[in-house]
Amino acid sequence: MSERPGDKPDEDVVDLLLRQHTEIRLLFDQVEAATGDERTAAFDRLRRLLAVHETAEEEIVHPYARRHLDGGQEVVDARLSEENQAKQLLSDLEYLGPGNVGFQQGLSDLRLAVMAHARREEEEEFPRIRELASDQERRRMATAVKAAEAVAPTHPHVGFETAPANMLAGPFASIVDRTRDAIKKAVGRQKG
Repeated sequence: MSERPGDKPDEDVVDLLLRQHTEIRLLFDQVEAATGDERTAAFDRLRRLLAVHETAEEEIVHPYARRHLDGGQEVVDARLSEENQAKQLLSDLEYLGPGNVGFQQGLSDLRLAVMAHARREEEEEFPRIRELASDQERRRMATAVKAAEAVAPTHPHVGFETAPANMLAGPFASIVDRTRDAIKKAVGRQKG
């Protein structure tokens, strides 16, 4: 994600991720309420935020949690499993498209999975990170999350749930995704 007016350079990673969870909830509401082209645009924003958010967590937050939290390995493995499930649901929805039968049910399934995942992060991971990481570490992680999001793939890639997988394949997937997004945007302008 690019820096926005509400972003603070000395922001805490937990605050950043909680704010993004709120934004994700609002985007789900927008997709559900919209129709036609507005629904497609809202879904594109949701898809992009979910993709970059999860990639950044996988590259920055989960490795910290794995190393520093008691039981961190188990906590992170459970979150990665949830992320894989959500990526598959998101990929299926992207393939289906907002205008097709079954999209609403798929969106509901995705929302349940993503919100359960976010709740577990907020209850099991984030408070412990806030407790264990110094203010300076949390600010550095926030900066690293923003940097990771700036170059992250913008579409779901099932099977890229670990930092090494994201580091190896992520740059190539990001180039393809961002090129695809630019072409879609350019074609959309030509139609309008």
